[in-house]
Amino acid sequence: MKTIIDHQKIRRRARLSNLMSIGGLITLLASVLVPLFVQRLANLSFLLMVVGLGVSMVGIYYANRWVRQPRPEDKLDKSLKSLNDSCHLYHYPSLPCDHVLLSPSAVVILETVGLGGAFKYHNGKWKESMTIGRALRYIVEEHLGNPIRTARETEGYLKKQFEKLELLEVPIKSVVVFTNPAVQLDIDSASIPVVKVEKLRKHIQTDTLRLEADVYTKLDDYFTNLTSKS
Repeated sequence: MKTIIDHQKIRRRARLSNLMSIGGLITLLASVLVPLFVQRLANLSFLLMVVGLGVSMVGIYYANRWVRQPRPEDKLDKSLKSLNDSCHLYHYPSLPCDHVLLSPSAVVILETVGLGGAFKYHNGKWKESMTIGRALRYIVEEHLGNPIRTARETEGYLKKQFEKLELLEVPIKSVVVFTNPAVQLDIDSASIPVVKVEKLRKHIQTDTLRLEADVYTKLDDYFTNLTSKS
């Protein structure tokens, strides 16, 4: 399998998370020191504290998303490493999704969720078992939302883009992939597969060739340009 990844995007987001974390801590420190040395600015202490705390939380959120190892793309690469070289995996293209797989037979959207814990999907609704630890980390961690709906929306977006490129009837599939090893899933009647990352490989079919060679090449060029243009 060939992987194409936007390293510049990852470095920019990681740098931003570090700057925000450090900036937030400095602002919090200033909220304590300013009143001690400049009493006439004591009223700014509370404002500095709120700003510093907010910036720090955003920095931690970005760090959880873009710095913490192992990263989602590493887990996807490991899970799909047995695919042959006709499969191309694009990480962080300029698209509504972060990961797309081009196989000889289809385009597969990989909607990743990095959260741990217990999740249920019944009657079209998601439920998350909230623990004390998760509640304390809630502000600085990603939220579940509705990954199935997000993947479907990305499918619609890609269909419109393919129409503009005159790439008609390209099969587009989606899989919701939970990448955290500490996850428990209870999924009932989901419209697309919802799996743990270690079970992803069996949901990728490569045994049938449905895309014509020129269509496959155009798709590869399209996704490669979106992944490397930044």
